[in-house]
Amino acid sequence: MATRHLILHGLSGSGPGHWQSWLAARLRARGEDVTFPDLPDPDSPRLEGWLEALETLRTDDDVVICHSLACLLWLHHRAAGGPPARRVILVAPPCEDAGVPEIEPFFPVPLDPALAENAWLICSDDDPYCPGGAANRYGAPLRIPVRVIEGGGHLNPDAGLGPWPEMEAWAQGAKNGIDT
Repeated sequence: MATRHLILHGLSGSGPGHWQSWLAARLRARGEDVTFPDLPDPDSPRLEGWLEALETLRTDDDVVICHSLACLLWLHHRAAGGPPARRVILVAPPCEDAGVPEIEPFFPVPLDPALAENAWLICSDDDPYCPGGAANRYGAPLRIPVRVIEGGGHLNPDAGLGPWPEMEAWAQGAKNGIDT
């Protein structure tokens, strides 16, 4: 049976040059079961709307891969009683002082370690959307393994990241993919 993957985008979605779009195509080409939804109103997200969309989508996914605002969505989903996944990767979550009014409704973020069961965090040391660093803001309070990518920006195409073979390896269960 194929592994079920749920890939969740951040603010404004993940277009064709984004590593999430690349990853979804690669996994599907391997016969994996991939759900990569367009969350409602991606340019003006509402937490309630995104939670409702996630609730209708998610059943028994094995692997959940979140980028940016979707990381906060996942934590809110879990705080609302949503089930855990076998493996979760949180990539480049934004911080409250990012200066982006569209994401303010997602704060405060629930940071109970129980909500981050089976989760990993990948972030950079210079993400403009998380001054002070996601490792300190999320990794430490959630008590999850963290990989910091030096000079990685927001880990998106604007920061020079497109195809991401290490993420593909991790999504398929490789122990040496992105694990710290």
